[in-house]
Amino acid sequence: MAFVLALGACLPLPTETLSPSPSVAPRATPTAEPSATAEPTPRPHSLENPVEHDDRLIRITVAPNLATDASGQIVVTVTNLDPTRIAEIVLRWPTSLDEHLFLAPFVPSSDRICDSCPPLVQPWTKWVWGPGEQGEPAGTTSLGWGPLDPGATLEIPLVANRRLNGPVEFDLQLLAGEALLRQEGGQPAWLRVAVP
Repeated sequence: MAFVLALGACLPLPTETLSPSPSVAPRATPTAEPSATAEPTPRPHSLENPVEHDDRLIRITVAPNLATDASGQIVVTVTNLDPTRIAEIVLRWPTSLDEHLFLAPFVPSSDRICDSCPPLVQPWTKWVWGPGEQGEPAGTTSLGWGPLDPGATLEIPLVANRRLNGPVEFDLQLLAGEALLRQEGGQPAWLRVAVP
């Protein structure tokens, strides 16, 4: 019994990890001085940096058109500045934005789907709440459009249904598939959009 108690006194504290080597590892001693730098608090409605990057260049403009107490529209205009075709432009924003401002590629109506209606045709290629089957991350909404030929411009109107009054900001990324594109100045195609 005394052997077990002595062995228990040699075990590391719960915050330490055991070393696989038989030698005794020195213990870290806590310092009384606080750290000079603190971890930044993430901004609301922000996105993670995508793993993949695509060096093709695009020009982007984002034009919110809604009052602080009403729904409206956000128009994203994208021009392909690269000599190659982009098969699919993907707009990505955090799904948490839906609590404040719900973005959609169309206005729902009974005319869109009915027994006697013509086949449903939409201009977008995908609309996914992540995680998705093609690698769309959890906590994101991805809306695909395309293709986008060299020199071509695509105007993407998003219906913006306000769920809470007041201004909101959110991250918006533009990707080719799952790879973050670059803006004409070389910076990532990752914008912070402010809606009044």
